[in-house]
Amino acid sequence: MQTLITEGIKISVEPFYLPNESLPAKQKYVHAYRVTIENQSRHTVQLMRRNWHIVESSGLKREVEGEGVIGEQPVLAPGKSYQYTSWCPLMTDLGKMYGTYTMQRLPDGETFKVRVPEFQLVPPFKMN
Repeated sequence: MQTLITEGIKISVEPFYLPNESLPAKQKYVHAYRVTIENQSRHTVQLMRRNWHIVESSGLKREVEGEGVIGEQPVLAPGKSYQYTSWCPLMTDLGKMYGTYTMQRLPDGETFKVRVPEFQLVPPFKMN
């Protein structure tokens, strides 16, 4: 699990491979990742946007940007956490992801970026 804290917001990411969704013979490798967002600050915050960078071992790079995560823009009071699971298809067996969340402090509306730690997308058959 990879973890980073930015301005009191702790982001932890745990990736895992989905063998039942993957078709290696057709260059389809599907990975999922579980993200836990913990508000360790003294402010209530809301996750407004996400920005992901996806890098495949072939050098192919993609960027995914949009509102919220999995269709939600969760609000976290101090001491609260939010967890979600999403997925990412790759055309190569190895890759990595990293990014940022745009958070908004409530009620003053100030926005700030929270870093999502870089994490590796590696199927078990590539590990020693």
